[in-house]
Amino acid sequence: MRMEVMWKLALAAVVILAPARAPSQELADYDYANLSFRGVMAEGGYIFANNVENTEIFALRFDLGFLGPGFRIVPGVAFWTSRMAQNEVDDFEVRLGELNAAQGGTAPPGGFDLGRIDRDDVVLSLDGHYMWSVPLDFFFWTGVGVSAHFLNGSGPAVDGTFVEDLLDSVAAGFNVHGGLDYPVTDRFRLYGGSKLEVLGDLLYVEVRFGLSYIWGELVQGEAR
Repeated sequence: MRMEVMWKLALAAVVILAPARAPSQELADYDYANLSFRGVMAEGGYIFANNVENTEIFALRFDLGFLGPGFRIVPGVAFWTSRMAQNEVDDFEVRLGELNAAQGGTAPPGGFDLGRIDRDDVVLSLDGHYMWSVPLDFFFWTGVGVSAHFLNGSGPAVDGTFVEDLLDSVAAGFNVHGGLDYPVTDRFRLYGGSKLEVLGDLLYVEVRFGLSYIWGELVQGEAR
């Protein structure tokens, strides 16, 4: 049900934003031939998640330019590390006990105690968003993206066991995002944004801030 709601929200955002961008669009009409590695973005932020503890996130993204009028392509790589929320660990211990009992095994006195479980995530993402100028020399952008998450689980009680294998996985993600760029100069920009990321049973909101540098060709309306 949660995934269905997220897809409906994403589709609604696309429907709302697509016609709205036309009258305010000031960036040149570019096509795939103009895509190139023209800039880099370094950023840091914080994620607020549903089944791991809130934690910091660090990312490096790349500006590939515009595919169509004002539609920018931004791939990137990010990393965060956190601890599984205690209620999630408790539920995992209960399910592990039920699985063990179903297979005729014997649980330790008092049930399984997995202790602390750490979660790491390396994220490869590809975002596409519409970007246009707004008052006060800002650029606003919003769009959607897809991602691949390389999740790793570890902890003193699970390392080297089948439980660790269960916690290690590769998952596909989907996001809706938006933010603001402020061009300090034509080449350097400060920016901030937020992103709602959904993958499997993990859902989190990111808040990020960063600095970007563009060495490639600027398109019409993009200069400060």
